[in-house]
Amino acid sequence: MQHHKILLLGANGQLGHELATALQALGEVKALTRTEADLSQPEALRATLAHIMHSFVPTVMVNAAAYTAVDKAESEPQVAHTVNAASVAVLGELAQTCGAMVLHYSTDYVFDGSGTQPWQEKDTPHPLSVYGQSKWAGEQALAQACAKHVVLRTSWVVGTHGGNFLKTMLRLAAERDSLRVVADQVGVPTSTALLGQVTVEIVQALQSADARDPRWGVYHLAAGGETTWHAYAQYVMAGAQARGAVLKAMPETVLPITTAEYPLPAPRPLNSRLNTHKAQQTFGLELPQWQRGVDGILDALFSK
Repeated sequence: MQHHKILLLGANGQLGHELATALQALGEVKALTRTEADLSQPEALRATLAHIMHSFVPTVMVNAAAYTAVDKAESEPQVAHTVNAASVAVLGELAQTCGAMVLHYSTDYVFDGSGTQPWQEKDTPHPLSVYGQSKWAGEQALAQACAKHVVLRTSWVVGTHGGNFLKTMLRLAAERDSLRVVADQVGVPTSTALLGQVTVEIVQALQSADARDPRWGVYHLAAGGETTWHAYAQYVMAGAQARGAVLKAMPETVLPITTAEYPLPAPRPLNSRLNTHKAQQTFGLELPQWQRGVDGILDALFSK
């Protein structure tokens, strides 16, 4: 197997933290945190990376850095677009100059959430929010800048490190007797562990591919199955209690509400199902049911 030199951005985030470990299976990893490589300053970023790449010439660049504050983005559209699109173009341009492949992560929020069918890669994005718009712009910017690119669109990312829905639910359940959780948005919780594993497999599959290889491009990647935020929260409560957590809220006191009853600055897609057949067929991936990923996180959080 080829020994890679991997430049990872966003190493202190929820996904980046996982990737910093997972990518070591491929070779040498240079992991940069937000303070070391700030995507809100594209030209400073270009200078920083150009300097690093003078001595550390990567074969793979992995971008786990992103502006992910979905509601805040509505009032900070310029910052969201700078981080999620302008700086992604810079990464693509630098990768193109040294022949590296780029792996980048995007989101179900590029779609408007209409209908009930799982979204396919060939469906036209129509983002409802500034965040979704900025991520879609970033996908396009990367494709234009760098031929050897893979964009992994995923949904409802959850891990042991950093902040996420699962941890928020556990914190609230320890404080409150009941919780109200949206029950009309459907999607798939996808663990950072699964994303890390699949990223490694995709790099291995494409390590000798040239710029004309038809496998470069966009893929949908999420765990198997589907659920609602409400049913997901109930699953988390039951799993935490089974592992000895003392909670005030029980699975049966997690109450279903509609999206309309919980208004937020940024509109959410109701249908976040992603069709993952293309990724499975192209790379021979096995994508386990979402519950397995959540169980792994609960095991880690409550391991005695």
